Amino acid sequence: MTPPTGNLFAVLPALGPAEEFRPLWEKPGLRVERIVSRGHATPPGEWYDQNADEWVVLLAGAARLTVEGCPEPLELRPGDWVLLPARVRHRVEWTDPDRDTVWLAVHSGDIP
Repeated sequence: MTPPTGNLFAVLPALGPAEEFRPLWEKPGLRVERIVSRGHATPPGEWYDQNADEWVVLLAGAARLTVEGCPEPLELRPGDWVLLPARVRHRVEWTDPDRDTVWLAVHSGDIP
């Protein structure tokens, strides 16, 4: 049997008003996904407030996150990662509008 394979930079979507979330591997309590953004941000006044932990690494592009309880926004460049524990509110303030921002996210715990 040939194992599933892929390339995180292949077939990047033509983005519209929404980011692309592509699951790569899922099993109970675990989801790995590629996220592609270009100029996207969390809408004003909205926050992500998840039931699962999320570890995310920025592979390409640039982004700025606000994490509740952190005094300053986090500026992310390729190779930077952050662990967002369950129930810690956070938001994407900015992603590079001129090039794709590619994230790899690992969700663990109570995943809907």
